[in-house]
Amino acid sequence: MNIGKAPFPDRTIVRIAAHLPDLIVFGDFTSERPSMDYFDGVLMFVDISGFTAMTEKFSTAMYMDRGAEQLVEILNNHISAIVEKVLIYGGDILKFAGDALLALWKVERNQLKNFITVVVKCSLEIHGVFENQESEEGLDIRVKIGLSAGHIKKLVFGDEKSYFLVVGQAVEDVRFAQNMAQMNEIILSPNCWQLCDRNVIEIERIPDQRAVKVNFLKLPSTYNFDEFFMKCMSNLSYYPSGDHKNILRLASTLECDPELEMCLQKYIMGSILKQIDDKQLRGYLSELRPVTIVFVNLQFKGQETADDIAQAIQDASVYINSVLKTFKGQINKVFMFDKGCSFLCVFGFPGEKAPDEITHALESAIVIFDYCSQIFKIRVVSIGVASGIVFCGIVGHAVRHEYTVIGQKVNIAARMMMYYPGIVTCDSVTYSSCGLPSYFFKELPKQHMKGVAEPGPVYQCLGLNEKVMFGMSALNFYRYKGYPLLGRDKEIRLFLHTMREFLQMRCSRVLMFQGLLGYGKSHLIRELGFLAQDDNHRVIAIGLTKVSINHNFHTIQLLMASVLGLDTCKHYKERQHHLKEKVKNWLDVELYCILNDIFHVQFPMTREASKISEVKKQTELEELFMNILSETSREEKLIFIIDESQHIDIASWKFMEELIRKVSVFFILALSPFLETPCKAASAIMKNRNTTFVMIGEISSKDMLSKVCFDLHVVSIPKELEVYLVEGSCGIPFYGEELLKNLDHHKVLIIHQYQPEEKQKKNWNVLFKNYTKPQINVDMYSVSTIERIDVCDIASGVRLKNVSPPATLKEISLVQLDSMSLSQQMLVRCAAIIGETFTTSLLFEILPCWNMKMMVKALATLVQSSIFYCFQSHKELRHLTNRKNATFEVHHRSLALQSSQKIEGLSGQIVEENEVTQSHILRFCKPIMQKTAYELWLKDQKSALHVKCARFLEEDAHKCEHCGRGDFIPFHHFAVDIRLNTLDMETVNKMIETHAIRSTETMFPYSPVNEERAEFLSEDLSPEEIGEKILCLFDNTLIKISSTEEITAPTEPCQCLEILEYVLLPLAYHFTILEESSKALYYYLEVVAGYINLTDYYLAYVYLCEGERLLKSMKHEKSWSFKFEVAIFYALKGQVSFHVGQMVLAKKMTRKALKLLNRVFPYNCFSVLLQTHIEKNKHANYINQKAQNLPPPQKRKMAQLYQQISCLSTIWQIYSLDCACHCKYFEHLAAMMQVNSALKTQDDFEIIKAYLDYSLHSQLGGYQGLWFKYEVMAIETIFNKPLNKETIEMILHVAVKLSHIKFLMGYLELAIQLGFRAYRMWQLTKSPNIEYMVLHRLGRALFLKNRYSKYIEVLQWMWSFAVEEEHTVSQGLFYFNCLDILLYGGFIYRTFEECLHFINEKEDNKILKFHCGLLLALYSDVAIWFARLEEWGSFEIFYNKAKKLVQRRSISNIQCEGFSRYLECQVLNLQKQIQAQTENVQDIGVELLKSLENVVAQCSTGPLYYPRIYHLMAYVCILMGDEDNCNLFLRTALQICDVHGNLLERSWLTISKKWWYSDKVNTDESWLQIVLLLPQWDEIKLDELKIKNVEQNKFRFKIAITDSTF
Repeated sequence: MNIGKAPFPDRTIVRIAAHLPDLIVFGDFTSERPSMDYFDGVLMFVDISGFTAMTEKFSTAMYMDRGAEQLVEILNNHISAIVEKVLIYGGDILKFAGDALLALWKVERNQLKNFITVVVKCSLEIHGVFENQESEEGLDIRVKIGLSAGHIKKLVFGDEKSYFLVVGQAVEDVRFAQNMAQMNEIILSPNCWQLCDRNVIEIERIPDQRAVKVNFLKLPSTYNFDEFFMKCMSNLSYYPSGDHKNILRLASTLECDPELEMCLQKYIMGSILKQIDDKQLRGYLSELRPVTIVFVNLQFKGQETADDIAQAIQDASVYINSVLKTFKGQINKVFMFDKGCSFLCVFGFPGEKAPDEITHALESAIVIFDYCSQIFKIRVVSIGVASGIVFCGIVGHAVRHEYTVIGQKVNIAARMMMYYPGIVTCDSVTYSSCGLPSYFFKELPKQHMKGVAEPGPVYQCLGLNEKVMFGMSALNFYRYKGYPLLGRDKEIRLFLHTMREFLQMRCSRVLMFQGLLGYGKSHLIRELGFLAQDDNHRVIAIGLTKVSINHNFHTIQLLMASVLGLDTCKHYKERQHHLKEKVKNWLDVELYCILNDIFHVQFPMTREASKISEVKKQTELEELFMNILSETSREEKLIFIIDESQHIDIASWKFMEELIRKVSVFFILALSPFLETPCKAASAIMKNRNTTFVMIGEISSKDMLSKVCFDLHVVSIPKELEVYLVEGSCGIPFYGEELLKNLDHHKVLIIHQYQPEEKQKKNWNVLFKNYTKPQINVDMYSVSTIERIDVCDIASGVRLKNVSPPATLKEISLVQLDSMSLSQQMLVRCAAIIGETFTTSLLFEILPCWNMKMMVKALATLVQSSIFYCFQSHKELRHLTNRKNATFEVHHRSLALQSSQKIEGLSGQIVEENEVTQSHILRFCKPIMQKTAYELWLKDQKSALHVKCARFLEEDAHKCEHCGRGDFIPFHHFAVDIRLNTLDMETVNKMIETHAIRSTETMFPYSPVNEERAEFLSEDLSPEEIGEKILCLFDNTLIKISSTEEITAPTEPCQCLEILEYVLLPLAYHFTILEESSKALYYYLEVVAGYINLTDYYLAYVYLCEGERLLKSMKHEKSWSFKFEVAIFYALKGQVSFHVGQMVLAKKMTRKALKLLNRVFPYNCFSVLLQTHIEKNKHANYINQKAQNLPPPQKRKMAQLYQQISCLSTIWQIYSLDCACHCKYFEHLAAMMQVNSALKTQDDFEIIKAYLDYSLHSQLGGYQGLWFKYEVMAIETIFNKPLNKETIEMILHVAVKLSHIKFLMGYLELAIQLGFRAYRMWQLTKSPNIEYMVLHRLGRALFLKNRYSKYIEVLQWMWSFAVEEEHTVSQGLFYFNCLDILLYGGFIYRTFEECLHFINEKEDNKILKFHCGLLLALYSDVAIWFARLEEWGSFEIFYNKAKKLVQRRSISNIQCEGFSRYLECQVLNLQKQIQAQTENVQDIGVELLKSLENVVAQCSTGPLYYPRIYHLMAYVCILMGDEDNCNLFLRTALQICDVHGNLLERSWLTISKKWWYSDKVNTDESWLQIVLLLPQWDEIKLDELKIKNVEQNKFRFKIAITDSTF
């Protein structure tokens, strides 16, 4: 019995034979149907418990990584063990029935005794396999076995497809025996016990039963079972022996035989044959898939002959197959047990998914039930229908397997069929998802069904006949006022306009709304029905169903029943009475009976009526209805609303067309796209000049957000959840609802009471928790008694992007996938591996060897079919993501006059193919499609494709050509080698060049250069002369760049964002899937660094969290590389925290990074003083080393030094924000350490950056001698360098940095000169993330200098950049400037309303949220506006928003400007409190004055802002009655303004001084009066005098006159 597992030939006939038993493969093939064959044999029925529960566990799993391949592996590990045992012992696997199987030993009658012994031995060994085995999923897998023996009949039946059954008493006995068995038991049927060798089988009697339980075989010690076994096997015709003794099954050696192959193919489903022909792996078709199960059971009367039963089954199978074929259903299995025949039918197999699958399944069930009930000899027909996710796949062994379905839904359908005999039943999912009205069903009493714990409600399908009741089709117009119709304002306006036209012009109007499933058409027309109601209007609304189109004149029947008031009648007599009254003037009494069928009444039949033909009868009815409607329309306005109008029958369309021409009515129709060409009448209505046809679009992201909040009854949701729902729903309300239900089902959402930010415990995970709230202010709790505000959160550890899509949406995607060709399916599935957005180059790289022309054609078809979007650039993609397909009108009348659609379609296809070949980026139109297609891959296939993607992408895993092609984290790949690809020397050399590792000659010019430098910036030059020299250097550089083509930067702008999104992020994703954590972490860190460079701190934070998850899952190593990665992680965490104003966390993270980088920063003052002394000595040494031209450090060391520099730069800026005295020492040490680390790199660019940082630190800290020295050193470093791309980058950085420093220090004129040059250089080099800040600083300097014309020109540049690049931060800076012009400039460039609209629109923007300084400035400006208008309620709203942000401090210009505006808000608030005589107002004033003094004392506050701070301090003093200090602060502010040339602030100070000390103090010149006089810029831009006069339009700080004294 030592049978090997030799490989079998990969021939088509062998693969087909593996799906069929030897009984068929080696049987006789006759064309007669039905045919019967008689033989004797032993049957084994093996039932395996645990698989159904396991299937449910996988099908309800939340994440996509719990796919069918794991289930296939577990199932087949167990089932194949059973199959192998059966085959070894000579058995033939007849059928796999889900998690059970039936085996046969076909032998002669006289051999039964011996073979029963063999089968018992086989059964005992099967039990031995599972006795101590537990599955990988922790489920207890056990078997129970029944055995029988005797006469057996084989029945073959069918038509185009063939099926077989084994029938007879032995079949009934084996089922009976298996049902009696408990777990791990073997039961012999009574006949089997009679026929067996009782001497060798030890049994146990079962009380009151003739069947027995097998305990063991009691073989004598001298008994040679192997010899006995081989003797038995010699009697089997097809048991492998001789040359084939090492194989399990003789059928696996079949040679090619076209005739046999054709015969066998008839027994196999078409979808399986297709995959066999394509040589797909057995696992390809294995998946967890939403399907609809239809179990049909035929019970016979009991007195039939075998031939009678065979003929009945033949008739039933042929009819069932013909019905299923219409709707892509298939018979999967046929069983014969319990004197009945059961057909397992399935709708939705792979490749066979169709729209309206559940409806078609129910319709098929009803038709089959009606037909089979009429078949002779069939006593009872019972059908169970269930819908849901089941396992569909190949189950068994390599040499014998079948395609089957396993799952709870299969069991439910089978149990409903047996426990509710004689009817068609369905489960609750089928009932709720079929789209049929509830009156088609009847809920049945619950019954305890074996093997089904909680089946849920069970319904009887009463039939799909629409004539049940009239009133059931009516729609109601109830609406909940707290839940508005969101996102349909355009549709409502269109309805109101059409309604007015209808009422005024007294002619018919038709308003048709077409949209796909889930767009909210039904909700829309219910809202329109509510709005249409009026005393003089008659609104009649009905909803059609999918079967309405099959009933002639059905729609008009329903409408007329409502017009005549018949829908409210409870009995036919009442309807009859109403009809007599309504039609007596229009119809002869003799013809009343023609109303019987249409209105279900019983008027007596007359002779005249019996003579009328059907055509004449229809004409009479139409004429009657037309007259009634005409009369009714004269009395009141008729408005007909029809939902699901695509189901209107042809006769009703014809009547409606005529009605519209003759009677004044208003039709409002909601419909889905027609599946077939609409009838002539429907087309005529659409083309009518009075018809408005509207294509409903998606709702906006804001409306979707509002809808989600309303559905959850919360005021806000996390940003992550918003992104998941908005992107996943694609603006389709139904998609959003299903995604939300799916998350709720998996207990992902946590609703809890809102906790204010100040009460929250601060840590990294909650620090940047970004909630978003709906834009619509609707009372969601108007009907609730709960007096609390709830918010929604996501359960800990949940990753929304990996959540498996809900079954409903997955089914929609599967319908689309199965309708595609194989090449299109392969494209979609390969694209799904890459991700939601992908490049065409990568897609074609991982595709199998297909014909390229065919692939392009398939791709064009997919684009046309709205599976993919295609783009030529990343900018096009951004435009799409910010836009939804809006509602629009379709003019069918105009389209009908255009040229042939056939020609248009052809030209459109050519354009699409050209677009595809030219496109670089593709994106799934619906993310659900990508997730669904991804789940279809097996685990090994996915892994192979992910590796292929990673290998391809790694070649481009660096910065763009424009930015030098280096790592985003300098020298990262030299420090951590994680790449898959082996780099050749050419690639290594190229990378070395791009990482600034150059020869000594290039890096360090020869000594004569130093002499020239000394000559350029000699010590006897004054600062003004040095400034002129520097400006001259920039001018010369600009001239050289403009005139030399070789020096000019690349023509294309920076592509780093595209590389982040299409290379690095996918790499991190692919390596995460492959469980290569170290590689994934590497690329996530690169991504974070890239987004920080691009100032997108939100995405930097998001991917840092991804990196943190990976880091926690990794085993901590002691290697240098791992330690370095952890250091980078903390450094990046510190940078993100710093940029969003979380300085405590930033300091903590940066210190951790420095410790790991072996550059510990001291914690106490003594250590700081000691370290400062050490660093000074080091500084001198490094300067000397630089002069000696020593070789640069090793690459690893360079990577470490770069990170040290970054961390130290962050540290000194953090300490500069603290006004405590000792912090200056920490700040100074950090700045010095940064310079030393930069000098150690010997990289001129890093040295220049460090010098300029040190200069800024020195100026802010008051180190007068140092700042000038280091500025000069920075300039000297670049002066004599050869003018190449790198030098230009250095000069640009110097220009930008110097303009920032000079602006901050108040040198406005020089800042303006530097700013213009920096902007000009940016225009030539297109360096990323420079323009908007350069323009902002330049604009601010011009504003302070009162150069309004130039200032407006700069703002126009900024707006052009913001719009062109869709740059949210630039837009925010632009509107901040516009608000400042309103508040301080004295004229209007953009209205306050426009600015406020931008803030309300964008305040929840994920990028803007992380620029807290900009948001602080915007909120504070708006609060100032309302404070000046004394609208204190509105002031409080924005003041409180600003207050939440003020703790997040940074050193940026916009942060300083925002904070100064916030301080002004505080001062204005103090003025209000003084005026209101608030208690403790003096204490409040003193504290505010101290706060203002602290701001001046802070190192980070540049002198530029001093005049504004002193102005505010003076105002506080005058409010508190301290005129002396007020005068002091005013004088100080005016002096600083004179030094800086700050004309804007000076003019305001002058006005305030005059205002406060003049006799006109009681004259109230309100801000409202000033605002009303503010001129528009267009009015004054050409008049210099008017521009000068706007300086008088300043706000007058009001002095409150109260009786209280301070």
